[in-house]
Amino acid sequence: MSIRIVIADDQQVVRTGLASMLKGSGIEIVAEATTGEDAIKLAADHQPDVLLLDVRMPECDGLRALGKIRLENTDLPILMLSQYDNPAYVARAVALGANGYLLKDVRRQELIEAIHEVATGRTIWDREQLRKMTGALATPRMFADVEVPLTEREGLVLRLLSEGMTNQQIAAEMDISYETVKEHIQHILRKVGVTDRTQAAVWAVRKGII
Repeated sequence: MSIRIVIADDQQVVRTGLASMLKGSGIEIVAEATTGEDAIKLAADHQPDVLLLDVRMPECDGLRALGKIRLENTDLPILMLSQYDNPAYVARAVALGANGYLLKDVRRQELIEAIHEVATGRTIWDREQLRKMTGALATPRMFADVEVPLTEREGLVLRLLSEGMTNQQIAAEMDISYETVKEHIQHILRKVGVTDRTQAAVWAVRKGII
């Protein structure tokens, strides 16, 4: 029996490439989405065995789509796909319940094996990813129900950081200096009680900030 999947990626060349990689593998692409909102609708309409979801897409990115889908469907196997090996993206994917995170330069056999693996309900997080996330989730404040007095600007910096932006990108987005961004991040880490950006991103997801 073939595995039915929905692919969500805003780039035609990526969708075409994935279709070519999966040809003859017994994995059937039943629908293709170009936005996060499309992915949510097509996943509901087609009830695929696996959803392959790009991280960066217009009209609701892949991580937001993941969060929305998980509110209604906790069982659908979802693989995140990205060209970015970004700890903040990985942290959000773990916290929101993805079954794995693959880079777009993934080899054909690795992709096929990953789809088969998650189709059974298992996850494919590798040891290094799990090590980072386990450390992030083990921080004292990660599940503590405490109020953290972030300023409005610190809250915005945390949201942008958790969306995977670099310090330079945050500075440009907020029209502030690179050094000011660094200061905000240091204040955030201290207030939240974590030691790095990945832990801060996981904390933000757990608290519903993003």
